[in-house]
Amino acid sequence: MKHALVIAACAVLLLSGCKGAKSKPEWGYAGDGGPAFWGDLDPDFALAQEGTRQSPIDIEVNETVFTLADPPAVTYGPTAATIVNTGRAVQVDCGPASTLTVDGRAYALEQFHFHAPSEHTIDGRHAPAELHLVHRDAESRLAVLAVLIEEGAEHPLLGELWESAPAERGAARPGAEARVDASQLLPASLGSFRYSGSLTTPPCTEGVAWIVLREPIRASAAEIAALRRVHDGNNRPTQPLNGRTVTASD
Repeated sequence: MKHALVIAACAVLLLSGCKGAKSKPEWGYAGDGGPAFWGDLDPDFALAQEGTRQSPIDIEVNETVFTLADPPAVTYGPTAATIVNTGRAVQVDCGPASTLTVDGRAYALEQFHFHAPSEHTIDGRHAPAELHLVHRDAESRLAVLAVLIEEGAEHPLLGELWESAPAERGAARPGAEARVDASQLLPASLGSFRYSGSLTTPPCTEGVAWIVLREPIRASAAEIAALRRVHDGNNRPTQPLNGRTVTASD
């Protein structure tokens, strides 16, 4: 009888997650789930610690290699979009019809999201925020077009997006769908810095083509504050270059 009670008690402990056992935290940007510990949270996140081509990076302008490569070509237009608070960023999921072409390869725009402050730095300096436009090609290769956001005049679209972003994690904007034209989020010049890197969030997959535009866009102090009310400090620290070449083009 006692033996049966011991077995039953063990079963209860197993079903309850073995009381006293400490579960690993979710990944995030602070504490035990912060960037320094991402590689320990899940075997699938190992590249966060072991990878050698990680993002973001500090771009030292005088160390870049100038190239006459054609600028990226964008074909963006109004498309159905849903604004989501992922719990870690303000993200806009996009419908089809917008593409990025780099070195003859076409990538479809899937979503864009924001980090504050910027993840990439230029000569060691952060911008107040950074936009990542995430694209995927027919073979599932990723290209991210990054746009730094500096403080200045009001922006015709950014303020609207950030003000309407839901405060609750996992929530979409009431009414769900809106029309967004991502071309409004680009500067006049598409001159860029390019390098091979990774996702800046777990699992930190490598092989991502990064195109960081040299010219920023601008948003007002009030608009940037609206973004930071939803998410602030959601930037991964810059990672070692490890011998990679960063090219620059006009």
